[in-house]
Amino acid sequence: MDIEEKIKRIPDSPGVYLFKGKESVIIYIGKAASLKKRVRSYFSSDSSCKKSILRGSILDVDFVLTSDEPTALLLEAALVKRYSPKFNVLLKDDKSYPRLKLSVNEEYPRLMVVRKIKSDGALYFGPYTNAKLLNEAVKSLRRTFPLRTCRNMPQGNQKKGCLDMHIGQCLAPCVNDKKVDYLGVVDELKLFLEGRQEDLLGVLSKNMKAASDDKDYEKAANIRDRISALSSLLSGQRYSKEALSLSLAKTDKQAAEGLEELRSLLGLLRMPDTIEAFDVSNISGKEATGSMVCFKGARPYKHAYMHFQIKTVDVIDDYNMMREIVARRYRKLLREKGALPDLIVIDGGKGHLSAAKAQLRALKIMNIPVIGIAKNPDKLYVHEKKDPMLLGNFSKALLLCQRIRDEAHRFAITYHRLLRNKKAKFSELDNIKGIGPRRKARLIKHFGSLDKVKQADINQLKKVDFIDGKEAKVIYDHFRA
Repeated sequence: MDIEEKIKRIPDSPGVYLFKGKESVIIYIGKAASLKKRVRSYFSSDSSCKKSILRGSILDVDFVLTSDEPTALLLEAALVKRYSPKFNVLLKDDKSYPRLKLSVNEEYPRLMVVRKIKSDGALYFGPYTNAKLLNEAVKSLRRTFPLRTCRNMPQGNQKKGCLDMHIGQCLAPCVNDKKVDYLGVVDELKLFLEGRQEDLLGVLSKNMKAASDDKDYEKAANIRDRISALSSLLSGQRYSKEALSLSLAKTDKQAAEGLEELRSLLGLLRMPDTIEAFDVSNISGKEATGSMVCFKGARPYKHAYMHFQIKTVDVIDDYNMMREIVARRYRKLLREKGALPDLIVIDGGKGHLSAAKAQLRALKIMNIPVIGIAKNPDKLYVHEKKDPMLLGNFSKALLLCQRIRDEAHRFAITYHRLLRNKKAKFSELDNIKGIGPRRKARLIKHFGSLDKVKQADINQLKKVDFIDGKEAKVIYDHFRA
């Protein structure tokens, strides 16, 4: 089917359109309230100069239907970030457009509309070209992903809760001690903003089945309602046959180009096929963790991923933490006589890079190139060079390094949260003698939260079928000592 015939068949619906050039490479992504009208406008005789220039490069078109224009705005930004089309200069370069900030640097993250990116550990999505549509989209998101909106969360157990809690638009962590559930919603929102809706629905369905299998029918029903709300938000979203695959061949081509550009920039004799990247996650010095992710042929090789719980550093010292995880990774690899990577990427600037290189020298690993990627703006540090390499927004090498760095950061912070949640959930119960980990977990599940276990009276504790009278008194006395 030629492009003119495709344009005739595009529906009069909101969505995202994808223009392709040579070799099916995506060259421009846009959104529209009416795909039919917007796409046709690029091929009319009275189109703008910008559209006329773009029209000469368009050889094919795909589209994605959405339920409304605000949802199309979110999807457009996610796809632009993923595929970096060369004609989307406006979205990539202009710093004044609004963005969405997911404050994963806070204990209970929030979703906010902001104008500036800060180096604060939060996740930023966008930019988005229409502030009004973005605000409409955020209203829908808050109904589906009920995170708190208060700037300073009330401390302690709040009995009444706020209006958002009562209308179902906040999980109310100030009232309900269900941190794991709250952070689960944060992860789900991240999947949505990254444009990974199918992955999100799969995660929710899996969680609903698990809750049902555990006979936690209330939780299963809540997840079912959220799936229904999300399906409504995404209603009508579907891809054309070509857009379903979104040009796998193009992705492979970009990856190969990124590797070749990186090889050339670093002056490597061979292609860096196997890349290992390191990051540390350290919020206020608590439960510090590290991660190592592996990419083969510019694709994640998750079988080789590693988590590290920091063992030798008990203060806020990212450099020594980096030394520890690099040492543990390559001591193990040398001991097992495994294959060393072609390139090592460190999440951080000159200090982090120097720390990693020093540890590699101590292990007598001298021939592996090591680079650091720092933020704001993203730039590459090479140990032998004093100044960083500032690459343009269109550098495929930089895009590849950003992708690898972001994956290492995601993997580190996920493990960090897991350890913090585990510690927060069981720390107070761990001091009760005679009650093992399994029954501590069952106690929290029985009462619904740790706070409710602490508030239970002696008679309520005695009614728990797996706790006898003597143990009930021990638990009761522990929290009232």
